[in-house]
Amino acid sequence: MHSDTIADFTIRDFHDSDFVPVQALWLPLGLGSSQRGDTLQVIKSTLLAGGKFLVLEEKATGKLIGTSWMTVDGRRNYLHHFGIDENYQGRGLGRQLLDASLAFARRKGLQLKIEVHRQNQRALDLYQRNGFKFLGDYDVYIIRDI
Repeated sequence: MHSDTIADFTIRDFHDSDFVPVQALWLPLGLGSSQRGDTLQVIKSTLLAGGKFLVLEEKATGKLIGTSWMTVDGRRNYLHHFGIDENYQGRGLGRQLLDASLAFARRKGLQLKIEVHRQNQRALDLYQRNGFKFLGDYDVYIIRDI
């Protein structure tokens, strides 16, 4: 049992200096990499286009333990790289970060879409409890090197 509470953490906007710790968080979670186009320049460009990047930080240590990156295309909000450090999962922190993300989406007034690995049951449960609906049997394709 962990004695920390959400009061021991803060949710704040991403700063450029967060990029290296964010990459370190994403790697074990399988969330992002430069091969996927997740560079600092791309993040900055999505923020300039109206997106939002939130980080969840442990107050006592300054350690980044969660991310929620939202982009906007004028039609929808897209939630990318939403994740919590595995050592901090199961404490309600993901719910807090998702609440902050949903608040941003509501302010934009656009639909919110997320792609989730079918095997990630913990994430699927969180999203479904918070109103996300399965879109259908779509396969997702991408050209990474265009």
